[in-house]
Amino acid sequence: MTAPRIALIHATPLAMAPIAQAFAHHWPQAQCQHLLDDRLSQDRARDGELTPAMTQRFVDLALYTQRAGATGILFTCSAFGPAIEAAAAATGLPTLKPNEAMFDQALAQAAASEVLQVGLVATFEASIHAMSQEFFDLAQARGIAVELHTQFVPEAMDDLARGDADAHHRKVALGVAALSSCDVVMLAQFSMAAAQTLSQQHSTAPVLTSPDCAVLALQQRMHHV
Repeated sequence: MTAPRIALIHATPLAMAPIAQAFAHHWPQAQCQHLLDDRLSQDRARDGELTPAMTQRFVDLALYTQRAGATGILFTCSAFGPAIEAAAAATGLPTLKPNEAMFDQALAQAAASEVLQVGLVATFEASIHAMSQEFFDLAQARGIAVELHTQFVPEAMDDLARGDADAHHRKVALGVAALSSCDVVMLAQFSMAAAQTLSQQHSTAPVLTSPDCAVLALQQRMHHV
């Protein structure tokens, strides 16, 4: 059986290493094709909203990877949910939003009779609103009552871009520690994955990251196509 070619579409170079590591660990047989438009996250932050032109860029990127032989697509950028849906509709390929699988795992922590307390820690502020809406929609569709507590960690992404991973990890861990009453905590960006170990030391709740969850979920989805 031919190894599947998976297109990984990025809006920041900081997401590339974490997802490559997750594929190497969980699904080394997959042929990964990385595609980067490093202006997407900057333009999204500048415009303050997801514009039609930005959505079209996602569609164009997805169609390009399909023509190049991709059989599945994983987007690693967490502030672009509706654009990813448009791209999935355009290609018809198995397509995963970056945080779908992590959301699933977080909601699996729910007990039948109580409100699930969920923390969301982000280093890219624009992703908080989009991710919160997606998470609430998913919880509502499943009939799960949730309270979402969000925490933005400024400057951490800049630390990572400068190569100071230790400073990034410390700031993320402090953001996690500030969410003391949660049943589960999610790290919003793919680029935050390496901060999980230190963050877990600052929380009694499970701390989830999106790359590992996403690779396993896409593998399962493609095996059922």
